[in-house]
Amino acid sequence: MKTKKLTLTAIFIALNVVLSSIIVIPLGPIKAAPIQHLINVLCAVFVGPWFGLAQAFISSILRMIFGTGSFFAFPGSMIGVLLASGFYYYRKHLFMAAVGEVIGTGIIGSIMCVPLAWILGLSDLAIKPLMTAFIVSSMIGAIISYIILMVLKRKGILKRYI
Repeated sequence: MKTKKLTLTAIFIALNVVLSSIIVIPLGPIKAAPIQHLINVLCAVFVGPWFGLAQAFISSILRMIFGTGSFFAFPGSMIGVLLASGFYYYRKHLFMAAVGEVIGTGIIGSIMCVPLAWILGLSDLAIKPLMTAFIVSSMIGAIISYIILMVLKRKGILKRYI
C-alpha cells in the first residue's frame, strides 16, 4: 500500500511540475497555478494528507527552482491539500475534497501569504487581488479535478485505488 502511495505521489509531483509551467495566473510576485490545485484534490483522494503534503512541498520547491512558482506556493498548496484531505476523509465525498482545496488555498492560504509577503519585503502586496487570484486558481483546479474524479468513479476505476 505504501509503495502504491509513493508511486502515485511521485507521478503527481511530476505532473504538477511539468503542467504548472503551462498554465499560470501571474499577479506580481505570485504565480498561481490551477494545476497545483487539481493535483492537490487528486492527492487528497488517492494518497491522503501526508503524502499529499509531501507532494505539495516537493512540487513547490521544484516549481521555485524551475521558475514556475514562488514562495507563495508553500502556504497555499500545503494548507489546501491538508484541508482537501480532511474534508474528503470526514465526508467521503469527492465534492468535499474540491471544497476543502478552495477554502484551504483560496482563503486560508492567501491570508497566510500576507505575513510571508511582509517577511520578503513586499509590504505593498494587497490582500484582495492576492485572495482573488488564489480563489480563481483553486476553483479552476478543483472543478477540473472533480470532473476527472467523477469520470473515474463512473467508469469504476476510482474504487480500485481508494
